[in-house]
Amino acid sequence: MHVVEAASPAPRVDAWAVSNAHCQAHYQILAEAEPDVLCRVLNYFALQFLVPQHMNMQREDDLLTIDIVIDGLSWHRAQVIGEKLRNLISVCSLELCPADVARSLAVQTASQ
Repeated sequence: MHVVEAASPAPRVDAWAVSNAHCQAHYQILAEAEPDVLCRVLNYFALQFLVPQHMNMQREDDLLTIDIVIDGLSWHRAQVIGEKLRNLISVCSLELCPADVARSLAVQTASQ
């Protein structure tokens, strides 16, 4: 019996911004509640060998609210992925901000 260990793929190099520091990005997406939307959204990260740190999805009537927090990419790369997500036919809106900014906004909103 032979055991084959699968090597995890190396993170994809950000060719546009190799020297930029990595950040943690927070994507807030509003999309039509179509059966394949979540798979198509997550596929953009999978193609870059990225796995979200946190993801939350809620359905309200005909809309999905999707929050994704992901690290291991430069801000430029986060923006490029954001633009690709905006171009999905079922995506109504997308907001992208650094995760630390999103956390501080959530704290401020909760304290009011």
